[in-house]
Amino acid sequence: MKSNRKWGIVGSVAVVLALAGWLGYSSFQDALVYFYTPSEVVKLGGKFDGKRIRVGGMVEKDSMVMTPGSMKIDFRLSDGETVIPVAFEGVPPDLFKEGQGAVAEGFWDTDKKFHADLIMAKHSEDYMPIEMKRAGKEMPKEDILKTLKK
Repeated sequence: MKSNRKWGIVGSVAVVLALAGWLGYSSFQDALVYFYTPSEVVKLGGKFDGKRIRVGGMVEKDSMVMTPGSMKIDFRLSDGETVIPVAFEGVPPDLFKEGQGAVAEGFWDTDKKFHADLIMAKHSEDYMPIEMKRAGKEMPKEDILKTLKK
């Protein structure tokens, strides 16, 4: 009788641990942000046609074209090897600009154009205290690392 009760407790604990592990794993998977590079999108193009994906790369310089009287922006996203055209309609993030990293979320169409409805911009890694910025001073890169160690 005692051994049956012991196995019941062990079984219950195992089920609870398995359920907790599964819940943790599934919530972790939802939190991961995957994106494809422009090279991967072009190479696997047929696989992505019409499916919602994220594409990350650098916004090419001199590639942004804003349509007057609308919120449409066309630009090119590059990973250094491949360039893809992106069409976006909406308000881009403040940090979105040419020469910066960005992740665009949307779909790849059969016309080989990416239609984004969300853009996430990567910020610059250069940090400077606001007091120095207001004073118009520049901080050498090696000093930036020293301020972060304090």
